[in-house]
Amino acid sequence: MSLPDMHSAEPIPAAARQEIDRLLTSGDLFRYTAPEGSPVSLLEAEFAELMGSKFALAVSSCSAALFLSLKALDLPRDARVMIPGFTFAAVPSSILHADCLPVLCEVDDNYRVNIDDFVEKLPSVQAVIISHMRGHTSDMDAIMTLCSAASIPVIEDAAHSLGTLWNGRKIGTIGTIGCFSFQSYKMINAGEGGIMITDDADLVARAIIMSGAYEHNWKKHPVLQDAFAKHQNQWPLYNLRMSNLSAAVIRPQLPHLAQRVKDGRYNHDHVAALLDQSPHIDVPSPLHGEVRAPDSIQFNLIDMSDTQVDSFVAAAADAGIKVQVFGASTDNARAFWNWQFIPDLPELPKTRAMLMRACDVRLPVHLPTGTLDAVAEALLSAVDTATTPMKAYGT
Repeated sequence: MSLPDMHSAEPIPAAARQEIDRLLTSGDLFRYTAPEGSPVSLLEAEFAELMGSKFALAVSSCSAALFLSLKALDLPRDARVMIPGFTFAAVPSSILHADCLPVLCEVDDNYRVNIDDFVEKLPSVQAVIISHMRGHTSDMDAIMTLCSAASIPVIEDAAHSLGTLWNGRKIGTIGTIGCFSFQSYKMINAGEGGIMITDDADLVARAIIMSGAYEHNWKKHPVLQDAFAKHQNQWPLYNLRMSNLSAAVIRPQLPHLAQRVKDGRYNHDHVAALLDQSPHIDVPSPLHGEVRAPDSIQFNLIDMSDTQVDSFVAAAADAGIKVQVFGASTDNARAFWNWQFIPDLPELPKTRAMLMRACDVRLPVHLPTGTLDAVAEALLSAVDTATTPMKAYGT
């Protein structure tokens, strides 16, 4: 069967159109124009309730949320912030933007933080960002125990993990701050946009002011009145606000999140079970207590040469499937050696070895089972093409 374009965006719910038309007619796109009840303010209240958090701040991107989180923690200049060696380039970029220094930690072939390397490097850092990369959650019990004992704040980069659970707790609510993305390839699509959540009123008050709540716009965050007064005019303004249009696109998608998570998990597990039939493919299992919310699938190629990996990618492309091997290009923003903007960029041999064989394939949550079967069949066929020796001429 002909496979769909798995990188095309999905339609926005029709319920968004009436509100978008209203905003376009009124021109009321700035979140602080209305005295109360702006779409952004409503989104913040609804998202906080959805996650079971006290406070939420909607901003222009998840990168902006990470940056504001670091600034709100009031870390000293050149504070060292540990991150996994497997993440997106925006994460170390946000650290440098916040006048801090990234410290890279090894990642195992299951895409999770290597706890031994984490323990070794923890005494040298002042904060930690845990990227749940592609929705793969590291051992948050171990990480939080270690960081709590050392009084080190943890920021969760949950850009890919909206809807994931860890021992019954929602990812993004375990650390001091959780940051999420509404970019097009996430569970909720606004093209761009992000949001941060926390239970710390003082911390979010600082972040709100720095996000661009100048003069008395902070008064339009009514749940935080007591936290704001001492911070007015004390913090720089970075103007990273979300617009009402983005919020109008996001809000109608929130009620569909639970079903999308359920569908995404089914799709992933269905394809994973088929791919695991191949001796050349390993799909890492979730950790104990982890219930994922995937909209893509990652797997490792086993016992294949570089030439065979290239052949696999080409054969999959011929079948209509784009496979990203994270370490197999000179410009992939998820391969740490391409982050040349980091001073004294370290070598991470375990992470490098993993990235050279780790593959990523989009699995939009709306795909029917027949299409999932065709995707798995095409990937298995591509592996066979890459690993089957060519017959000598005449045999």
